[in-house]
Amino acid sequence: MKEQYTNQHRRWYDKDPVLSQAISTLEHSDDETQIKVALNLIKIIIEHNIEDEQFEAVEDIINAVGSGLDDNRKGRWYDIDSTVRTAMNMLQNCPEATQRIIAKEMAKMVVDKINDDGEEEE
Repeated sequence: MKEQYTNQHRRWYDKDPVLSQAISTLEHSDDETQIKVALNLIKIIIEHNIEDEQFEAVEDIINAVGSGLDDNRKGRWYDIDSTVRTAMNMLQNCPEATQRIIAKEMAKMVVDKINDDGEEEE
């Protein structure tokens, strides 16, 4: 799934403008929002992968998630929190078609969470 990125697409998620914008918004949100969205994102990715019959057992999901994680890697914004890192790794390893579907759901989650937080502050 991982591929060489062109100069035009420096990061794996920059190929899809909706995904890129959703991740950028998530990156600039507070830690609590990032974790809540990451947990929802993990749930959505698992549901999509089960629907697509890519995984037959929970062990398959755990192995797929663990295969791309490097506990020593801390250079990316999402490496600071293990939940967010797991969600981003799962998203990165999804097929592009699934990424596009999830990107729309993720963008809605981020916007809804930010709007909810804004209403609570008032």
